[in-house]
Amino acid sequence: MHDNQPRTITPDSLPEVITRYLTAHRAHDTATAVTTFTDDATVIDDGNAYQGSAAIEQWLDRSATEFTYTIHLTNAQEIDTAHYIATHHLEGNFPGGTIDLRYRFTLRDDLIERLVIEP
Repeated sequence: MHDNQPRTITPDSLPEVITRYLTAHRAHDTATAVTTFTDDATVIDDGNAYQGSAAIEQWLDRSATEFTYTIHLTNAQEIDTAHYIATHHLEGNFPGGTIDLRYRFTLRDDLIERLVIEP
């Protein structure tokens, strides 16, 4: 997909908009989290696609209440100036109890245009 190989970076080197999203998501602050996306953004999580601000807001609300879990950022990578990966370790009351998820971000105009969450 991209010519560049991911390069490991420190978590504080992630773009501000990604850090703001991750902080809001961990705090279950849907109002702040949704402002980090473009109006036409797409989120793909658990095989489902959520297109646009209203759908993303509903997804954020549901994901904040569906399970109880802890989330820890364990790795950050930069592919290029518009593509980043943040790997998180989750533990909670969801099926399986633990999982490492990669959050693949695509940025446009300093906002998140696409987020794909996958193991």
